[in-house]
Amino acid sequence: MATTAREALPRGLLLLLGAGAAVVVLAGVRAVNDLVAPAFLALVLTLLVHPVRQWLQDRKWPTWAATVACILAVYGILLGLAAALVIATARFATLLPTYQDKLNDLIDDAVRQLNELGVGNDQIQAFLDSLDFSQLSGVITGVLGGLAGVVSNLVFILTLVLFMTFDAGSFPANLAATARDRPGIASAFQLFASGTRTYLLVSTVFGLIVAVLDTIALALMGIPVPVLWGLLAFITNYIPNIGFVIGLIPPAVLALLEGGPGLMIAVIVVYCVINLILQSVIQPKFVGDAVGLSTSITFLSLVFWTFVMGPLGALLAIPLSLLVKAILVDVDPGNAWMEPLLSNRPAKAVTASDTEEPEEPEQDSPGVPDRAPAS
Repeated sequence: MATTAREALPRGLLLLLGAGAAVVVLAGVRAVNDLVAPAFLALVLTLLVHPVRQWLQDRKWPTWAATVACILAVYGILLGLAAALVIATARFATLLPTYQDKLNDLIDDAVRQLNELGVGNDQIQAFLDSLDFSQLSGVITGVLGGLAGVVSNLVFILTLVLFMTFDAGSFPANLAATARDRPGIASAFQLFASGTRTYLLVSTVFGLIVAVLDTIALALMGIPVPVLWGLLAFITNYIPNIGFVIGLIPPAVLALLEGGPGLMIAVIVVYCVINLILQSVIQPKFVGDAVGLSTSITFLSLVFWTFVMGPLGALLAIPLSLLVKAILVDVDPGNAWMEPLLSNRPAKAVTASDTEEPEEPEQDSPGVPDRAPAS
């Protein structure tokens, strides 16, 4: 009866009902993204270190020791990334005041050039007066509030990772039990886990390459603390396609204050050549081939999940898309036709020989000779 009722519904109506349900779910996720995004990050980190547990247990480590090692590994990753971001922000904030005189000279030069172009001092002053610098304290307060929110999320993530890592010890056995009754579901979640780890591995390799090249280039151009900005480029590499723009801002500003517009343009050009080619052209191709998502879907995932999840959505865009793909596509073998539409992999051409049923070998009947005896 249920099958008959489902077949009776027009396909267009089914699509509309599915789209409406998706809108409701995404609106609910967006409303509680402060909870969902950190929880999903904890899940991704737990999946990342799970092979370490298996490797240690294969070498006869006790279960509790392997679990503690995984927890310490995740804590090291999180605290290391958080410390790098805090140090980069603090260092950038302490460097800016030392360039106050050069900043004033740049402003005077800009005013002089505007005067040569026919822009009067009264117009410039009117523009400056329109800027409400009294809002600076509000901006600082907002930044401090944001940092406090990050700290609170960090505590929540660390706590959740602790519990997830303990539960992960029995998860393979539970997944194997699920596979006996629902093999499609188990296979889909295995694909999600392996795809997420592959994506993080590819992003880490490319991030290291980008960080080394950026550090060398900034050092050659005389930008202060180039190693720190290289580390920032490594972290922002986990944001697909446009992450390098965030890592570009501090060195570009310092280049402007250190050597003027020419040096700033040089830094921007070098970053675009290195980061745009590696991170926005080559890396998405490798990521798409590794996880089964095309370059276009990778970019759209970044925009979409940032809107739904906020800043952490940009960091988790690919794993989130892989989870949705696992739930909606991989879980049902009947949806395999969607794979070529989502990935960079070309669809295998179907030839006439592929559609023909293979001929079964002729079996000799008992007591019947293969051929007539020679006379």
